[in-house]
This record gives sequence, C-alpha cells and structure tokens, in this order.
Amino acid sequence: MRTPDQPRSPLLWVPTGYFTMALGYVMLTSVTAIMFKNLGMDNGTAAQYSSLLILAYTIKPLFAPFVEMYRTKKFFVLWAQVLIGFGFAGVALAMSLPGYMTVLMAIFFGLSFIGATQDIASDGVYVTSLDSRTQSLYCGLQSLSWNIGPIVAAGGMVYLSGYLHSHVFGHDPAVFGPDWVEAWRMIFALVAGIVFLMALWHARVMPDGARAADTPASMRDAGRILLDAFVTLFQKRGIWRMLAFAFLFRLSIGLLEKIGPFFMVDPGSKGGLGMSNEMLGLVYGTYGLAAVLLGSLLGGWYVARRGLKATLFVLCCAVNIPNVTFLLMSIYLPSSLVLITAGVVVEKFFFGFGAVGFMIYLMQQLAPGKYTTTHYAFGTGVMGLCGMVTGVVSGHLQEMLGYVNYFVFVMIATIPSFLATWFAPFYQDAANAPASCAADGKAVPA
Repeated sequence: MRTPDQPRSPLLWVPTGYFTMALGYVMLTSVTAIMFKNLGMDNGTAAQYSSLLILAYTIKPLFAPFVEMYRTKKFFVLWAQVLIGFGFAGVALAMSLPGYMTVLMAIFFGLSFIGATQDIASDGVYVTSLDSRTQSLYCGLQSLSWNIGPIVAAGGMVYLSGYLHSHVFGHDPAVFGPDWVEAWRMIFALVAGIVFLMALWHARVMPDGARAADTPASMRDAGRILLDAFVTLFQKRGIWRMLAFAFLFRLSIGLLEKIGPFFMVDPGSKGGLGMSNEMLGLVYGTYGLAAVLLGSLLGGWYVARRGLKATLFVLCCAVNIPNVTFLLMSIYLPSSLVLITAGVVVEKFFFGFGAVGFMIYLMQQLAPGKYTTTHYAFGTGVMGLCGMVTGVVSGHLQEMLGYVNYFVFVMIATIPSFLATWFAPFYQDAANAPASCAADGKAVPA
C-alpha cells in the first residue's frame, strides 16, 4: 500500500496533465478558427483572430521566471485549470449576449495567458519532479498524451459541433452564420466540464514540483535571471542560424495550418471541397492526427538510428514536400472522401515524421547550457511566432490569391525552410544533449 510520503506514479498525472494542456491550446488557437468561420467570418478575419491567440504562448519565456517565484508549481497548474474551466464556461454563456464577439475575444485573450501559465507550471512539475532517467522514460508518453488533445479538440469537438448543428438543432449544415451559436455553446460548456474534472484529478494525484536551483527569490532576481538567459542565448555560437531554423522550419506549415481546414469546408463555388464539420472532424482529428502520431514515432526511430545531423535535411523534405497534396486537391477538387482522407493522411504522416527533427534539434543544439529549459522555451517561442505571423496573414493572402494560387505560394514558401535547414549549425555533441523531453509538447506537431 502506498504511504502518504510516497510519490504518485507519473502514469497518474503525466498523461492527463499534457492532455489538458493540449486541449486548451488547440481549442484556443485552432478550433476557434473553425468556429469563427461557422459564425460567418471571412477566411482572413477568422485566421487572423485565432492566430493572435498564439501570442501568449510565444512570449511565455518572458514571464516564466516570475511564475516560479510563488507557491508551488502544482498550485499554478490547478488554479490555471480552474480559471480555464470558468473561462470556457464564460464563453458558452457570453454567446447568448448581443454583440458577443467582442466579449469572446476578450475572454479568449485572457485564457491564452492563463493557458501559457499552465504550460509553464506543468512543464515545471514534470522537470523538477522526475529525474533525468524518468523524464526520458516518459518522454514518448508525454508527447503522445499531448497529441491526444488535438484528437479530442480538432477531431471530436469539431465533429460534435457539426452533429449538434445539423441533427440536434435541426439547422442546415451548409449554412454559415449565427445559427451555429447553440452548437458551439454546448461544445465550450463540455470542454469546461472536462477541464474542471482534470483540475479535480490533478489536485489529488499531481506532485507539488520541486524548486529549481535557479528559482528567483524576488522580482529583481527574476528580472536578472531573465536578462542573463537572453544574454547567454545570444552568446551561443551560430545562434542566428539556429533561430533562423527555429523560425523557418515550419514556415509552409504555418501558412497551411488554418487554410487547410477552411479549404475543406468552403463550398465548391469558392474553390473548396464543401465538407461538413462532421467530416472535417473525422478526417483531420482522427485519420490525420493518427497519421501524425505514427509519423512522429517512425521519425523518432529514424533519427535514433541514423543521427540528427545525417537526417535533418531529409526530415525537412518530409515536412514540406507533401504539402503538394493540397495543391492537387485544389486543382482537381475530388469528391471522394477516400481520396480526400488519403491526401490529408499523406501530408500529416510526413509532417509528423519530419517535425520530430525540429524538437530534437532544439534540445541538442539550441538548449544545452546554463538555462537549458529557458533556451528551449525561447526556441519553441520563435516557432510560435512563425505560426502566429503566418496565421495572421494566411487568410488574407488566400482571399487575394484563391485556393490554387495560394497553395502554389505555400510550396514556394518551402524554399526558406530548406535553406535554413541546410545551413543549420551543429556545434553540440549529441551525447551531451539534455536527457529530458524538454517538456514542451507543442514542439511536437499537433
């Protein structure tokens, strides 16, 4: 029997902790784009609004030292999850108000900063509660658990929104506009309930998390540590080429991330495939994300066998070249669900296979040093900045160019990725790289 002093098994809190992180992140930064489009926004505005919600996750290294100053890491995890639950419940209630969109955006922006705080604290629990060997042991489970979040959010919740809209509330699934409100209100109420349950569970099973050796003791000390982390980051040899790699490796993916689903649901008169939310959720959130998971596992195995330096350019090709599937679908507009699903599976599988290289490169080349976790967070923040910038402009570009020309542009945008990968420096010995996962699931594709 477990005594009160014995630590809880990581199996009890690592999967649920990273699932909860991912659920909130994907609901805010991806699923909202589909909701905005369902509610009648044009592609440019929908992509822009949802992409701006990535900002807090991009700048979270700036306030991470301040979060670690007070109470325990578990304390911040629990309160963040409680506030996220209330926030999503507030979204459901606010959608009954006249002119609710302004209120929604205010809530969403607040939730993005709370969600980023949850990420910081959850990563802190993982890193400080488990030794290096155990971190490595649970690295795959951590990544897998994070990727279940998108399956539930971008798959299950989008599917359920379409089902509720067309079967429960009896509306025409082809109609985009205010009559989607009831369906999305139920979705956000459901997500709020899930997050509340996770908070109750983590209150019972999650460890407090130890204080890191460089935990600041005051606001001044936190500022000093943050400044020192910046200075030491930019003192690293080849840092500008490393940051160029971090920003450009997923450039074409950032341009595709919001527009791919829009292309699926737009009617044929607008150059899209005319799919319902139900079919979109099925294709993207199940088959597509299953392909990402399988690709990620095989990509990790491939890098482990061959080494990152020998495989990084191949991984970049795997990430970028299969984007041509969307160009082909926009030209031929297939009506077969099998063909559409096959195109998405090919693109997502190779994305999962190749994107593993990004995470491993940051861990092995950018992160090592005095502030390993912070520097890794800076790298993923640069990646997030790319996702935010490309997401903000993607919808407007697509409306200017049309789908076919836009997907041609996406293929041209792979060229900077190839150049940044080709010139990415390798100065660190991989054997001395951090043993942990570096505790940020968003480095793994979602």
